[in-house]
Amino acid sequence: MTHQPPVITPDVLIIGGGPAGLTAAAELAGRRAGHVLVVDREQAAGGIPRHSDHTGYGLRDLHRVMSGPAYARHLVQQATRAGAEIRTRTMVTGWADDDTVDVTSPDGRYRIRARSIVLATGARERPRAARRIPGDRPHGVYTTGQLQNLVHLHHQPVGKRAVIVGGELVSWSAAVTLREAGCTPALMVSQYPKAESYAAFNAAGRTVLRVPVATRSRVTRVIGKGRCQAVEIEHLDTGRRRTIECDTVVFTGDWIPDHELARTAGITIDEGTLGPLTDTALRTSRPGVFAAGNVLHPVDTADVAALDGKHVAQQIINHLNSERQPAEGVRLIADAPFRWVAPQILRPGDPAPARGRLLLWADEFARFPRVTVRQDGRTVTRRTLAWPAAPGRVFRVPSSVLDGVSPTGGPVHIGLH
Repeated sequence: MTHQPPVITPDVLIIGGGPAGLTAAAELAGRRAGHVLVVDREQAAGGIPRHSDHTGYGLRDLHRVMSGPAYARHLVQQATRAGAEIRTRTMVTGWADDDTVDVTSPDGRYRIRARSIVLATGARERPRAARRIPGDRPHGVYTTGQLQNLVHLHHQPVGKRAVIVGGELVSWSAAVTLREAGCTPALMVSQYPKAESYAAFNAAGRTVLRVPVATRSRVTRVIGKGRCQAVEIEHLDTGRRRTIECDTVVFTGDWIPDHELARTAGITIDEGTLGPLTDTALRTSRPGVFAAGNVLHPVDTADVAALDGKHVAQQIINHLNSERQPAEGVRLIADAPFRWVAPQILRPGDPAPARGRLLLWADEFARFPRVTVRQDGRTVTRRTLAWPAAPGRVFRVPSSVLDGVSPTGGPVHIGLH
């Protein structure tokens, strides 16, 4: 006879204990949504901020600024004080059926069957292998997450001289971590005409951290036997190559959602974000399963992910209290130079997206972007925004640009014209 693992039955299961998951848990438990259970595979909940030991967290959601570890602790305390249960070192390994997952933890194997499930699994940086950068395979090559885990959680040394690959906001976070570890960031390499991060961070990085940026460049080879010795970089316009001595290389940005659970569930994946396809209520294609945070828009700041968690909580309460099926919706499609838009479905009767913003990712820089929304061959909206669209960071567009969209029309295209 086959032994069936034990089953626990919370009202809401949240998979992932980062900012989105913990904020959703605090909101749901505080509003008496029943038994709210958060599971996280790490030793402690808190997500990426837990080992990102610099300030800048909490501005949009908490209206204050704190360090990453302090922010993570605050979110954990918020959730537990509200009455949510958090189980760490708990890995969801798969799906037993549409509303039941298989779990492995130090307590053994069991199943969790919930009335509603939230995927808040976040995103990760692509490592060197996924970027297909040739050369030797020495020690001293990291992603930002690996670097920060090594330095802030395990207090291990790194090298003395580093090259940072990427110019996103997280790239400057890597530079700060390297400095704290006694390693000099010798160069930042970006394929774009200027570093992708906000101008204020780029200016501060150059003046305070004194990190030069090689723009329109890429790493073509890692050199070193045993320990990294150098990297070769190429200028994309001239083809000229040069070698930069370093014993540490940090690959930053180039994010991808942690979408394995969504894929194994057969949940529809958006081709642009590679995360679950969702509507403005953050429903996925599987009834009762929602998603929030950077698994949907890789990658935005921790406080924006947290506000996703607050937004999805109300939608889950609505789901638990209603049998109403969502109406048919229209697809939102990102046209070049946008790579993706989130969310991707607009349904009549649904709320505006979190913070009243559509999130898009641009592959080109536009100082005063003129956003154009089209449906069925007609221009619905054309609006010039006062903030730039730029590679390497999320571009936020007021969702009011969709006000003229027909709920019974064809796909809605969002581009720049």
